[in-house]
Amino acid sequence: MSFLQNAWYMAAWADEVGPDALLSRTILSQRIVFYRGTDGVVLALADRCSHRFVPLSMGQRQGDELQCPYHGLRFGPGGQCTRNPHGDGRIAPNAAIRAFPTQEAGLMIWVWMGDAALADPALIPDYTLLAAAPETGRMRGMLHVAANYQLLSDNIMDLSHVDYLHADTLGGGSISRSNAGVKEEDRTVTITWQVDSDSVPPAFAREMPDPATPARQRTQVIWTAPSAMALTIEIERPDDSPVGAAAFHIMTPETLTTTHYFYANCRSFRQHDAEYNAIVTEVITHVFMEEDKPMVEAQQHAVGSAELMDLRPLVLSPDTGAIRARRKLAAMIRAEQAVA
Repeated sequence: MSFLQNAWYMAAWADEVGPDALLSRTILSQRIVFYRGTDGVVLALADRCSHRFVPLSMGQRQGDELQCPYHGLRFGPGGQCTRNPHGDGRIAPNAAIRAFPTQEAGLMIWVWMGDAALADPALIPDYTLLAAAPETGRMRGMLHVAANYQLLSDNIMDLSHVDYLHADTLGGGSISRSNAGVKEEDRTVTITWQVDSDSVPPAFAREMPDPATPARQRTQVIWTAPSAMALTIEIERPDDSPVGAAAFHIMTPETLTTTHYFYANCRSFRQHDAEYNAIVTEVITHVFMEEDKPMVEAQQHAVGSAELMDLRPLVLSPDTGAIRARRKLAAMIRAEQAVA
């Protein structure tokens, strides 16, 4: 199993990289240090000095440069070694370290892990809906999960689990009772559950005139390679005014068996209700921390170092979207490796 290199991966929430911060994060098994230049633009360098491999994130900022805390070598935003304070100060050609392209989009920072010449910002999924929501109408967070990123993607692409794992909040049975439609495009897989009349999930039922009355519902997940997902839910009320929410699930591999799970949520109702927003934040955090995380980590423990599909798991009808996303990603990785 390997990673898609020529792709954007979410590296951090924008406010994790403050004006003076040095944020170290391992992505695709590579340790990277993120910081802002004097112009505010996010920079990213390999987080190890080329001399004795000490993490540069332990060092100091010198303008737009980072100084190694061990022997004082300095590195510029492009990865070039700019200062050798030893001997005649000569800088060897192999002193340079790798620099990574970055983009800041809304509340998110993205990093390109492959060929810098191919880093097209247009390939970053458009999640401006989240940034446009008021602070009292959105929440966000990050989990470190001891599981492969594709297992976590499967968890969102197959939402039938909500009727069992999240029965008290997001379940209700409508997803399990419906047939999903799946559509593939260049770098995306879209799965849509359309329900004409069924019970409303508990988290949304309180917004209905009568929580027990069945309603028309539409749930959709758009997976963008390699591992970013936008989930939208829209429930019709009798007066035709919808109750809607959007959730963002972005899985950034740390290693083959650990993942940085960035998540966020915004909604079309009660956007200026801070008290309600606090409740939503608490509920969502609980769902991820106490339900999804332990379940997928237990799954990873059972799977071990094997590739899930190599174990020939039983395939159910709700697995269609997840399997097609897996196949698309595998094909992209094979194609990339074929020209490497």
